[in-house]
This record gives sequence, structure tokens and C-alpha cells, in this order.
Amino acid sequence: MSRTRIKICGLTREADVEAAVAVGADAIGFVFYEKSPRHVSPARAAELARLLPPFVMPVGLFVNAPAELLQAAQEALPQMLVQFHGDESPADCLRAGRPYIRAARMLPGFDLLDFAQQYSSAQALLLDAHVEGYGGGGKVFDWSLIPRNVPSPVVLSGGLHAGNVAQGMLQVRPWAVDVSSGVEQAKGLKDAALIRQFCAAVREADAQIAAEPPQT
Repeated sequence: MSRTRIKICGLTREADVEAAVAVGADAIGFVFYEKSPRHVSPARAAELARLLPPFVMPVGLFVNAPAELLQAAQEALPQMLVQFHGDESPADCLRAGRPYIRAARMLPGFDLLDFAQQYSSAQALLLDAHVEGYGGGGKVFDWSLIPRNVPSPVVLSGGLHAGNVAQGMLQVRPWAVDVSSGVEQAKGLKDAALIRQFCAAVREADAQIAAEPPQT
């Protein structure tokens, strides 16, 4: 049975990392964007990442970051997967010199297939709502904007929580889901119970998808 991967983003506290790991999160996101209420420094992210067991991936979120910040974070977290969430060009992303995820801000008229072609070197495309600023707005976008033939793995993001993630999975069939505000008690402060409920909802949707009869 295929399994939808889970990324919990915007973690700032040890207890939140431990809660995410305990319920089987596949990736933990650290925000290196200073304007975000979930911002952490590379040194702080390294402290939190020491709590991660093998096979749980730390992901660093960057928004139009200077090269010095990207380098500092890479040195602090040598195993980090990079997530570009700003206006970075394909050349900017490749200059990181390591595997990366590219975020796409979805709105009517946005050509995701062209975007995917431009960023064909990305490990995956993270689809988020187009909001003022760069992500973290807790807004759901219109999932019908996602074409069925996206050539890259899709990470569904934007306003997900335990109450709607199954619907998103059933409609979009993403490779992974990404949650931040949907498992928070306040910005930057996660809630262990909400994390647990979110992950349980993902697993229930996985089971429902696996039980579907094969298409002929």
C-alpha cells in the first residue's frame, strides 16, 4: 500500500518536534524567514534537529534568502532538504547544490505545468495558497486548479487540518501533505493533540484510498 508522507512545518520547540516524531511524521520543517512568527536561526534549528531519529528529514524553508543564510543553515543542518518558498529562479535553486522542493503559490490562471517544467530539477512541488506574504497564511486554495498530469511529485499544503486533509488527499492524491497552522495552538506553537489527529486523518485516508477497487 502506498503511503502519503507527512511534513509538519514551522516547529520552534523541542516538545513539538518530539510530538511530531512520536506520531510518525516523515519530515520536520524549520522556517528561516525572519518575517515569519515561526522563524528560527540555523543554530536553533540544529538544536531541534538533534531530536530527530534516522529517516526523519529536516527541511529548511527559505524565502529569497541571502547566500550567507543558506550556507549557514546548510552547515548547521548538513542533512537538510531545502524548500524555496519565495521568488527564486531555477538557477537560484540549483545554486544551493543540494536536493530541493519548490513552492508554487496557486491562484486562477497560474500555469502549474509550465512552472513544473521550469523547475524540473526539483524533488517535488509544494502547492500552497497565494496569500499576502509567503505562505503560512492557513488558507485553502481551490484544489481543482491542480492538473492531473503534473510531472513532479506534489506536496499539498495551504490551510490543511485534521478536518479537511482526507478530502484533499482523495481529490488531489498528493505524494505528501504539509501542515503548519492547522496543528497550532498559536503561531509557532504546535499542539500535540492536533498533530496526532492530523496524522491519524492522513492514515485513515490512506486506508480508504488503498481499499478502492483498481481502475480498469
